[in-house]
Amino acid sequence: MYQAETHGVRVTAVPSFMEGESSHAQGRYFWAYTMEILNLSAQTVQLMSRHWFITDGRGEVHEVRGDGVVGQQPVLRPGESYSYTSGCPLMTPDGSMRGFYAMLGEDGVIFDVEVPLFPLDSPYVKKVLH
Repeated sequence: MYQAETHGVRVTAVPSFMEGESSHAQGRYFWAYTMEILNLSAQTVQLMSRHWFITDGRGEVHEVRGDGVVGQQPVLRPGESYSYTSGCPLMTPDGSMRGFYAMLGEDGVIFDVEVPLFPLDSPYVKKVLH
C-alpha cells in the first residue's frame, strides 16, 4: 500500500501483478491497481482529471492524461471516499507509476492531489537487497 496526502485528500494505491494477463515469453506484463481517494478536507471536492507518469524497466516515461478515472468524475463530500481498479500494461517486467489528480473544490479552485509513486514489480525481476 502506497499513500500520499495533499490538501486534505489522501490517495492510496495498491498494485498487483496479473500473471494470467501477462506473458513473459512474449514480453507482455500487466498490473491491476486499486486506488482509494479519501476526502479528509472540510470541503466537497470533485475529481476532474488524471495525469500519470508510467516508467518502464528501461526508464522510458509514458504520460497519460484524461478526464476523470474509469469514466467517472466522482464528487466526494468531507469524509467520503471513492475506490476504483484499473490496469497498466508494460513491455518490461517492472516499472512504476506516479501522478496526480486535478480536483475541483466547492470554492471553485482547481488543485492537484499527488498520486504516490508505486512500483510495478513482477516475479520475473531479480530483487537485489542493498
